[in-house]
Amino acid sequence: MPDRYFVDTNILVYAHDLSAGVKYEKSRALVESLWKSGTGILSTQVLQELCVNLRRKARHPLSSAQVRQIIADYSSWEIVVNTPESVVEALDIEERYTISFWDALIIQAAESAGASVLYSEDLADSQQYGSVQVRNPLT
Repeated sequence: MPDRYFVDTNILVYAHDLSAGVKYEKSRALVESLWKSGTGILSTQVLQELCVNLRRKARHPLSSAQVRQIIADYSSWEIVVNTPESVVEALDIEERYTISFWDALIIQAAESAGASVLYSEDLADSQQYGSVQVRNPLT
């Protein structure tokens, strides 16, 4: 089985933000590669954060219709659904690694999906969290 890769929200935001310059180019290339290989993984949390960020926080906000299409496109990826058990496991990860709850929930989703890599700009590059290693594709 090929490696599987979990993508954090910030990377997806850059992949859809033409004004992000080099970050756009690198994120877009990564997302396209994962799309072609079928090895990308997201979670419901990532999709929710993507909606908010693209509509309200992006330099050039997208319309609801544009965001709806982006979410529909990503629905072809493996999507980890956050459950009550996920939340409890994330609390343990938060405490163990002294990180934010939201980052812990991302790590929990990546680990539960069997991802070997978590692409993120927010977490320390090369940091290992259980079976998941963080990689910053923007460096």
